[in-house]
Amino acid sequence: MQLVLPPNHNESSFEAALRAFAGVVGERWVFTSDQDRDTYVDHYGFDVNAHVASAAVAPASAEEVQAIVKLANEHKLPLWPISRGKNFGYGSAAPVVSGSVVLDMSRMKKIWMDVDNGTVLVEPGVGFYDLFDYVEQNNIPYWISPIGNSWGSVAGNALDRGVGYTPYGDHSDRVCGLEVVLPDGDLVRTGMGAMSNSEAWTLHPYGFGPHWDQMFMQSNFGIVTKLGMWLMPKPETVVSLDMELDKKEDLGWAIDTLAPMRRSGLIQQSPSIGNWLRAAAVLTKRTDWYNGEGAIPEDVISAIRQRFNLGWWSINLRIYGPEEITNATANVVQNTFAARTQYPMRRGLWREGMPREQQPFAGIPITFPLANAGWHGGRGAHVGFSPALPQSGDKALAQFQRTFDRYNEFGMDYHGSFALGERHITNVNQVLYDRDNKAMVAQVDQFFRALLSDASVQRYGEYRAHIEYMDLIAQSYDFNNGALWRLNDRLKTALDPNGIVAPGKSGIWGSTPRRGGAV
Repeated sequence: MQLVLPPNHNESSFEAALRAFAGVVGERWVFTSDQDRDTYVDHYGFDVNAHVASAAVAPASAEEVQAIVKLANEHKLPLWPISRGKNFGYGSAAPVVSGSVVLDMSRMKKIWMDVDNGTVLVEPGVGFYDLFDYVEQNNIPYWISPIGNSWGSVAGNALDRGVGYTPYGDHSDRVCGLEVVLPDGDLVRTGMGAMSNSEAWTLHPYGFGPHWDQMFMQSNFGIVTKLGMWLMPKPETVVSLDMELDKKEDLGWAIDTLAPMRRSGLIQQSPSIGNWLRAAAVLTKRTDWYNGEGAIPEDVISAIRQRFNLGWWSINLRIYGPEEITNATANVVQNTFAARTQYPMRRGLWREGMPREQQPFAGIPITFPLANAGWHGGRGAHVGFSPALPQSGDKALAQFQRTFDRYNEFGMDYHGSFALGERHITNVNQVLYDRDNKAMVAQVDQFFRALLSDASVQRYGEYRAHIEYMDLIAQSYDFNNGALWRLNDRLKTALDPNGIVAPGKSGIWGSTPRRGGAV
């Protein structure tokens, strides 16, 4: 990747800034070659040249982050902080503003565990595999909550409101206490951490005064250098309940059956209803089944489903706790479904001491779901589109039908799921494509914009954004002519008048000119 200079910099001023950074971290940890810059592109992006870093710097401590931020202010050089840069489908490690210097915190890998209370404090470079190994090797009686791409950062995923598959899967909700470098280089701790040496920093989430933890999520108001999180106690048993739904329209009644159980707390995990491609795309390629144009036809879908014994939709539930409770709960769930359908429900039981299921459901980190990016062959990729909607079977079915029709219109293969939170549904769509197919890439961009427009008409907001679409999605939150966007920009301007930290993140620019003149 060739050098793109930071905004308002020439080579001389840019090199002066990099020398200053090297004085903090050492020359070894300032990355400036074409090969280095290739490391920080959006690996799943439509156009890798649209979002490129000028260089990267890798600090080893919060103190080094502070020093770099202060120097960046002196040199008016924008930084793009990353934890590990594995946010595939949302931009990977690439910055919104080309020419930004990536602040790569993957060297910061310290872990502090409060075993008695089941809390952990992690630096940004700690990945899910790192935390899993730490817990298992130290025989700590807790489970982590992994995601489908467990290469990622525990802190980075929580800060982007990522989700896992256990009852602790709402990761941002399990955050308790942050350490943050502000855009002027000041260091602050939130919650009880604001009291020096407080033992309750990762135990009591609020402290005194405003609750700032959520303000640093999906924002560019500061750089998180430590994050506290609660872990789930190791369960005595896990009951698995899996069901295949034969018809598309089964989605509606399945949502209406699950939603009351989720709201009441009978089911504590966020259950997911995913379509056949979620399983098939990690096991085979499209060309194994079909070489034609357009979306894959129903007769081929039927053949794939028959080969792998899949429904059009699959439901995967897990129930955690003492055996008498998990079995009783599973009986209630099965009886509730039996009153609605004749579809069989497969049931399994794991007890402590047995080999665990190699799945995030069981607190085991995995990466094999990334294989779905190879569905179309070539340099496979995907982009995520995941609006939130009410817990209603009719509304979920209507959302599916609108989205499914769009997939067919644009000749894309439907890859979708519906995950039930306590009061809402997240409709997770992975748009799979081949980056080597220019026509397909052009279609994907138009397709994404059509999906966003459709959801906006229904007043369903996207909860997470690819870097290319952050402004577009921020604009869809339009109450009072964009009052939220104005509030975010006012706060950004106050905290970061030089626009140093991640300009454009989540559509927040402050006093920095918007990329491409977006409004």
